[in-house]
Amino acid sequence: MAIELPPLPFAEDALADKGLSAETIQYHYGKHHATYVNVLNGLVEGTDHADSSLEEIILAADAGPLFNNAAQVWNHTFYWNCLSPNGGGAPTGELGDAINSAFGSYEAFSTEFAEAAKTTFGSGWAWLVDDGGLKIQKTFNADLPLKHGVKALLTIDVWEHAYYIDWRNARPDYITNFLTNLVNWDFVSQNLAS
Repeated sequence: MAIELPPLPFAEDALADKGLSAETIQYHYGKHHATYVNVLNGLVEGTDHADSSLEEIILAADAGPLFNNAAQVWNHTFYWNCLSPNGGGAPTGELGDAINSAFGSYEAFSTEFAEAAKTTFGSGWAWLVDDGGLKIQKTFNADLPLKHGVKALLTIDVWEHAYYIDWRNARPDYITNFLTNLVNWDFVSQNLAS
């Protein structure tokens, strides 16, 4: 079973007035994400992983091209779902309560999350995870919470291709914009509830 590039949960230009242009989405999704899918399919063709799910491949793979491409397919699919043209701001309801309980306030959470994203040296991801309680985690390159038995709730991609067209080298501004205008709290709430 071939791994497929899932459709975006929004139109390519849907986030343009929220700080992520159609050009960024075209490159990030249409080139980077699509390439990970294509390379992964080439790597698993004719192997024991040919009929495996994406998650099975990730959990079975050692460090190297198979893991990197499978993990990046998963990470990017998850990231797109973390974005919404109606996103951003502080969450409410059970998720808001859980964040306030774990971090003291939404402001404290957003400060810690932004710091994790800013200080991920080189390429990687910052995550809100459920590891017996809400925590911030950062991973490098293609690594992801799933590989460590931790449930991902939210992520931000801090590889340069995620923001360089729109934000150049201003990663902190991209992160602030992500929290202010883009986070799909409905998706995060679904992850917490599942």
